[in-house]
Amino acid sequence: MRKHPVIAVSFTAGALAVLVAAPAQAAEYTSALKVRGVQYDAPGSDSNRCTTGNTHQEYLTIKNYSSSATVNLKGYVVKDKTGNRFAFTVNHYLQPGDYVKLRGGNGNDSDANNVVYRDNCNFMWNNDADTIYLYKPSGSRADVHSYTKRNNDRDGNGYIGYHG
Repeated sequence: MRKHPVIAVSFTAGALAVLVAAPAQAAEYTSALKVRGVQYDAPGSDSNRCTTGNTHQEYLTIKNYSSSATVNLKGYVVKDKTGNRFAFTVNHYLQPGDYVKLRGGNGNDSDANNVVYRDNCNFMWNNDADTIYLYKPSGSRADVHSYTKRNNDRDGNGYIGYHG
């Protein structure tokens, strides 16, 4: 008679372990904003000179995948694996389905042209491999992507697209 309660307890513990483990395996983060793509290797010879360099050709595309919510980028932070970071410090609104290109170098930020400049002429993304992290103003992670030139960039043009 004692076998039944032991089996029931074992079954219940096993089912509970499965229920507890499932959320930890989720790969996507709950955020309307996602990294859509990255031009990690700017065309031409790399030069981080502000006046004649090509850091403005390096960019990250962030898209609002919400079907109804407008998202303000103020307070969002982008980082790479080694800790290089950019924080959106002013209001920049993304309508549902809209995107912004975060470019290196200097320039005029523009909602109409969907561009924000890092105002830094150093390259942010490594040409061979890197990891991109997007953080919400609360500090929680909105999205993350890793790439290697060999595995993700089949045509070798330095651009990798995500999420369609």
